[in-house]
This record gives sequence, C-alpha cells and structure tokens, in this order.
Amino acid sequence: MKTVLFFCSLLIAGAASAASQDQPQDYGWSIVLTPQAGAGLSRMSLPTDVYLHARSASLDDVRLFDNNGKPLAFAITAPPVQSRTQRDSIPVNIFPVVGTQVSHSNLDGFDIHTGNDGRLLSVSSREGTAPGMASRLQALVLDAGKQSKDGRINALRFTLPHDTDNYNAQVLLEVSDDLKQWDAIATTTLNWLRNSDAQTLANDRIDFAPRSFRYARLSWQYGEPIAFAAIDAQQLSQTAIAAPRASIALQGTAGKSGGERLYATPIAIPADSISLQLDDSNTVMPVTLGVYHAVNAEPRHRLRLRSRTTTGSYFEPLLNTTFYRINVDGKEKISGELSMPVVQTAQWVLRPQIESATVMNRKSMLHLGWTPAQLVFLASGKPPYQLVFGKQGASAAALPLSQVAPGFKPEELLALPTVTPGQLVALNGTAPVQKTPDGAGLRLAALWAALLLGVAVLGFFAWRLLTQIRQEPRV
Repeated sequence: MKTVLFFCSLLIAGAASAASQDQPQDYGWSIVLTPQAGAGLSRMSLPTDVYLHARSASLDDVRLFDNNGKPLAFAITAPPVQSRTQRDSIPVNIFPVVGTQVSHSNLDGFDIHTGNDGRLLSVSSREGTAPGMASRLQALVLDAGKQSKDGRINALRFTLPHDTDNYNAQVLLEVSDDLKQWDAIATTTLNWLRNSDAQTLANDRIDFAPRSFRYARLSWQYGEPIAFAAIDAQQLSQTAIAAPRASIALQGTAGKSGGERLYATPIAIPADSISLQLDDSNTVMPVTLGVYHAVNAEPRHRLRLRSRTTTGSYFEPLLNTTFYRINVDGKEKISGELSMPVVQTAQWVLRPQIESATVMNRKSMLHLGWTPAQLVFLASGKPPYQLVFGKQGASAAALPLSQVAPGFKPEELLALPTVTPGQLVALNGTAPVQKTPDGAGLRLAALWAALLLGVAVLGFFAWRLLTQIRQEPRV
C-alpha cells in the first residue's frame, strides 16, 4: 500500500511540475516574429508595444518561443553604434619651394605668408642666388584647407605634368598645423611607366593612417623634383547615425494639489527625453517634474530633495524647466525635447511653479522618448516565433550577448539579418486567448489528465484503506 501511495505522489508531483512550466499562454501579449529564410542569428529593435505592456522595468517578463512552445535563447542589449563614412576628393593648393638648399627639418630661409583664416598665400626664398649655384625646386608645400570637425585625410593622389610620361622618385611626406612643427607620416615611391600602346602603369598615391592636418610638405629622397600638375587629398568623414527612437504621448489626470497633473507611465519605458505639448497658444509654464515615492521606499535618483505632500508618500523633484508655446507675428516658438538621464517610473508628476499657471488645458500631452534595446536571438526550432511579455513577477530569462552570439564583433552583429515584427496579439484579458501552436495543447491536456488520474487513484486507495481500518475488529 505504501509503495502505491508513493508512486501516486510522484505521479502527481511530476504532472503538476510539468504543467507549471513556462508557456506562451502564461503571458498577456504576443508578437509573431518571422526571420529571413536560412537565418541563424537575427536581430530586431524591440517594438514599442513591448515597453507599453511589459510588467518589469528591466524587461524580465520577455520570453521567446518557437512554434512548438519551446523556449529560445535570446539577449537584450543596447543598439549597435552605427556611422556613415563619406569619401571626398579635395584639391590642395601647391606652393613650390625654390632655392639652392632646403633643410628637411624647417623652412627657416623662406618667407611664408598666410591669411587671417590660415590660408597659405605664398612661399618665397629670402636668399640670393650664389655664384655658380642655380636655384631649383627643392620641395612642395601644400595647403589642404580647413578640415571639418570629423574629417580625416588618409591619402594624397598625384597627377604628372602634361609633358611628362615616365617618372620615378621616392618622396617624404610631412604634415603640420602651424607651419612650424612638422611630423613625418609617410614615405613612398611614385612612378609612372607608359608603353608604346599609350598604356600607363602608375603608383600615383601616398596612403597613410587617417589624420587631421592643414598643411603638408613633400620632399624628395631620390629622383628629380617636379611640380605636379595637381595633388588631391582623399578625406574621410564619419557621421554618427542615431539609433531608432520611440516615443509615447501621455494624457494627464488631476493630481493631489491644485494645478498638479499625474501621468500614468508604463514601467518598462527607459525615458531619456521629455516634452510637454501645450494645447493653448501663448502659454509659458515653468514646471517641476518628478515622482512620488512611498515613505519607506528609497529614491532611485541622486536628487533627494523631499517635499512631504500626503501621508505615506513624498515628492521627489527630478527636473525644473519651462515649457512654452508663443505666437510671434504668425510664427510659433515651441519648447522642444529636454534630454535627461534615464528615468523609469510608473507615474510622472508635473507641478506648475507659478500660481497663475496652475490651470493647464487637459488636452496638453506629456511626451516621453527613449532608445529601444536590441533583441538578438538564435533562430532555432520551428518558425514562426512568438515574442511574449506581460507577466507579473517573472524572473529574467535574457542571456548575456556573449552566450547568444559568442565571438561576434560589433560590425558582425550590425550585419545580422533583421526581423520585422508582426501585430500585437492579446493572449488573455478581454481578448480571446490565442490557441496553443501545434501539439502543445494536446500535451498540456495530457498532463492535466495524468494529474486528475493520479488524484482519482489516490482517492481510491485512501477509500480502500479507510474501509479496511473500519472492518478490523477492535480489541
């Protein structure tokens, strides 16, 4: 009898444990993800709906399942840093340095004239021509112009004079920002060789590590110095590409004190910008923005100025700013977005700082902006996949990026195929519950059947045991 009871207990415990495993139906919302055919690792910017319906500030209740209900490994990480590289060819101004001898370390024997903007105007020798010594080209001083803030030069390309077909020389390139201190950055052999068919084989450029400079000096280590017909600098400009942004507009409700407005906020939103869209024109509103905390709660922010308002809570101010909407000669000046450190809260509080500004149009909207995180996952199992979220008290399931995409460099992650999310689907609440994909529903039904069978068997043996006890003769 004890063996049977023990077996039944194990059966019930196993069935109950299996039935309580994490499943898509346990969550409130779902978005279908369909990766590209044959894709292994895929990435996606987390949809705004995830932030609106997640129950955890750290997105602990986000899960990813395949079409059979099998959980998939995924990572939630900051969006990759992107930049755009532009290559431009810039003609440089050429100034020949003519004399009997020029030092490779300075231009002491020459007068250099520049404009107020740094533009090189002329380079001339102060020495006279010594008897028996003819002046000749010694070097070239180049002016590449003022560089843009993000501009870097990584090469110079040379064009031969029109009457020169073949040429060979080794040159030294030095650069400077003040025409006083010179840094040698490259040396190379320039050569052009033209055959009888008028075909030219040329090594006509100097390449070097990208750097910013205004002036350059070209001197010859061997070969005949010549005045090139043209010299062009290749400039690289890198422009940062801002990550995609998301935003939400919140409708306020009356607060605890006169003029105060409360804005219920999804807890998962990592807001780093805020603005107020005033509905009334010609309005200037100095305000304090903050949050309420319970008395026994520790504030999440460094600013700890506390103003008790009601029993059991205190107000923590976070930002002081002025929102406005002013009409001037038919044109409106409107306050823009205010950047701030990331704030996550379930409610924003807006307090006017001036008594006369306590009345605010109810249609005025508070806007929050944030940068969505990236979801990186391994497309294994059976597609399509379900991204589910919206469960209170869920434990974190996201893995470190190094465990989902080990050995991948940032540029490789940036090149991963992207996934386009489907429509938001409610899995519980007022909307009908989505059916469990494939055979997951049958497996769940089988587990519950096993659980009920175990309870029935246990009840039967308990009834038999009680019957036997009653039938035993009393001493």
